[in-house]
Amino acid sequence: MNTESKHLLKLSGIDKRFPGVHALKSVDFELDSGECVALLGENGAGKSTLIKVIGGAHQADSGFLSIGGENQNWIKPTDSLDAGVAIIYQEFNLVPGLSAVENIFLGIEPADFGWVRRGEEKEKAQEVFSRIGAKINPNALCDTLTVAEKQLVEIAKALVRDARILVMDEPSAALTQKEVEQLYLLIDDLKQKGIGIVYVSHRLEEIERVADRAIIMRDGARVGELSREGLDRSKIIEMMVGRKLDNEFPQQNRIPGHIRLKAKGLNYGSKVRNVSLDVRSGEILALTGLVGAGRTETVRLLFGADLADSGEIELDGEKLVLRKPSDAIDAGICLLTEDRKDQGLVLGQSIQQNFGLPNLKKFSNNGWIDGLAESKSFSEYVEKLQIKVSGHQQLAAQLSGGNQQKVVLAKWLERNAEIIIFDEPTRGIDVGAKFEIYQWMNQLAMAGKGIVMISSELPEVLGMSDRILVMKEGELMGELNNGPEVSQETLMALAIGGKQEKAA
Repeated sequence: MNTESKHLLKLSGIDKRFPGVHALKSVDFELDSGECVALLGENGAGKSTLIKVIGGAHQADSGFLSIGGENQNWIKPTDSLDAGVAIIYQEFNLVPGLSAVENIFLGIEPADFGWVRRGEEKEKAQEVFSRIGAKINPNALCDTLTVAEKQLVEIAKALVRDARILVMDEPSAALTQKEVEQLYLLIDDLKQKGIGIVYVSHRLEEIERVADRAIIMRDGARVGELSREGLDRSKIIEMMVGRKLDNEFPQQNRIPGHIRLKAKGLNYGSKVRNVSLDVRSGEILALTGLVGAGRTETVRLLFGADLADSGEIELDGEKLVLRKPSDAIDAGICLLTEDRKDQGLVLGQSIQQNFGLPNLKKFSNNGWIDGLAESKSFSEYVEKLQIKVSGHQQLAAQLSGGNQQKVVLAKWLERNAEIIIFDEPTRGIDVGAKFEIYQWMNQLAMAGKGIVMISSELPEVLGMSDRILVMKEGELMGELNNGPEVSQETLMALAIGGKQEKAA
């Protein structure tokens, strides 16, 4: 990198405060044309705030931002867009009721005398979808797309704007391995065209593949930088958390007991086909497979969020009739959804209110909520789970991803659920917070709970589970007892191949 040249993007001494929070502390950041710089740090380190400063969503209290050596004074996101900056946020910015192509060209529609050239839009959308390996119908409504497909629409939306600077916040979080590989090739192509890329990810193996440099943040400050040659996994983790983390996964000393939850012959259209499974006390059962394999659809049946076409569900030997989630909750089954922002939390309410929602019967009397009792109970979980909050009335939307996940976990722990389903429990969560979530999963299993974990991250599956079920196209491909003989290759072979002939 030629340090004497003008940087494509440069931030100098960026400082930003919110009530009770010093989010950014005199942060410097540089990006050159054709370079991919990884921005790393735990949730709450300041990455998202820095990205929003770059995107014009936040204005810095002090410091300077320049593009190509020219100082910028953005007061709104469109100023950033006009300067050639495109942000792909972790939270989708799509209009659900519009089609994929309409979202891609929203605000930049090609038109003649007020008439939008729909054919041109569709042609360009198909072209960019082809570039990133996305098989998406441009006319499909966004609310019908999967999480992975929505992410690809976001990427396409940024690319059609011919951005010089592309910021990707957890772009691969919901993508399959094949789609991630396509993303890598796309990044290589964009770098060749001189586009500068800021890449935020908690998947450190991705950083080693795409990044030319890594800038690490902790507690709102820039704490170091690593060159491509120095991108050592253990060093990155140590800089992020401020201490050595000897193991990514806590040690397991679990002995699974009797069957607690049993499902037999579950069917739900073409999404779940004749699925049978059981969950034992004191075990973590992993459900894995490629995106779209039917994992989430299966656990939604266990939670009563969808009504099975056929099949039976039993808990502790008693048959359950699950017509809605409250039936499952009353029976002792809870679900931490994959999309915690959309389905797990009410972002506009306080974290204490979110904690109390499934526990209203406990904290209310004659229609009146006992706020003091609710607050006292929530305080215990804030301490136990080490949830970083400014106060109980802080909005759920203001928390980092890891702390949001802890609030969701807290409300279910208070409910004292017996079967706890984690759907992608560490998606978008940093390594330090991941370890804490893993520890709680272990403790819950050790207490006799039955744990079901959906995960697309095979190291997580192998590092946390006692048994593994692999799904493909709505069917179970195989069941494996986790052990040294089970590898990522073993799981992937089942996920993309045929059924296992004999269970291990």
